[in-house]
Amino acid sequence: MGKLILVRHGKSLWNIENIFTGWTDVDLAPQGIEEAKIAGELIRDKNIAIDICFSSYLKRAIKTAAIILETADLMQIDFIKSWKLNERNYGAWQGRNKDEIRQEVGEDIFWNVRRGYTDAAPALQEDDKRCPKFEVKYKMVNSADLPLTESLEDTKQRAVQYYFEAIVPELVQGKTVLVSAHGNSIRALMTQILDIPPAEISTVEVQTGILNIYDFDNCMILKSNYKIEQKIDLTL
Repeated sequence: MGKLILVRHGKSLWNIENIFTGWTDVDLAPQGIEEAKIAGELIRDKNIAIDICFSSYLKRAIKTAAIILETADLMQIDFIKSWKLNERNYGAWQGRNKDEIRQEVGEDIFWNVRRGYTDAAPALQEDDKRCPKFEVKYKMVNSADLPLTESLEDTKQRAVQYYFEAIVPELVQGKTVLVSAHGNSIRALMTQILDIPPAEISTVEVQTGILNIYDFDNCMILKSNYKIEQKIDLTL
C-alpha cells in the first residue's frame, strides 16, 4: 500500500514579511528551519520509512526536504526535483507586499486571484528580470513552458501532470513518498486526490510544516488521509 506525505515548506523570509513570493527563490526563515526539523523528528519518532522524496526547484522546499531527511536519518534515499512542483507564479505581484496589493486592486480582485481558481495576477513583461527564463536553474526547461503568471488552475495542471508522471508510479509500487512543495502546488494535489471541486478550492488550507498523509491501496484508491501536526515555539 502506497503512502504519500505532502508537506509545505517551512515558513520563508517572505512569508514572515507578508510578501507574494511565487517563483522567487527566497530562503527559509529561522522558524521555517525549526518547522522542518520538527517534521523530521515526527517522521523519525513514528518510524515512517520514506522511500523516495520529491521537491520543487525552489530552495525553501529543497531545504525543508533536506532538513526533514537529515533529522529522520533518511539521507540515503533518492531525492528528485522538478519545476512542476514549484509554487504558483504570481507574475507582477511577486516581491510586493500583500496588503499593499489588496489596497491597490480592491478586495474582490485580490481574493479572486489569491483564493479563486481561474484568475491570475498581472503577467510579468517578457524583459522583466523576474522571468524564469533568466534563471540558470530553468535552462533545461522549454521557455514556452515557463509561466509569466498563473492561476491556481494553471498550477494544478502542471503539478497534477507531474503527480501522475512521476509520483503515482512510486506509490503503485507500495512506496512511501515525501513531497516537499508549496502552498498552491500542494493545494492543487490535494484537490486532485480528494476530488475537491473548483468552487470549494478556497476552503483548502495548507499550513507550513504539517505532514499531510494519504494512504492508498494497490489500485490507488484512497483508504485514509490525516495530518500529523506539530507544536512550535512561535517566538523563535
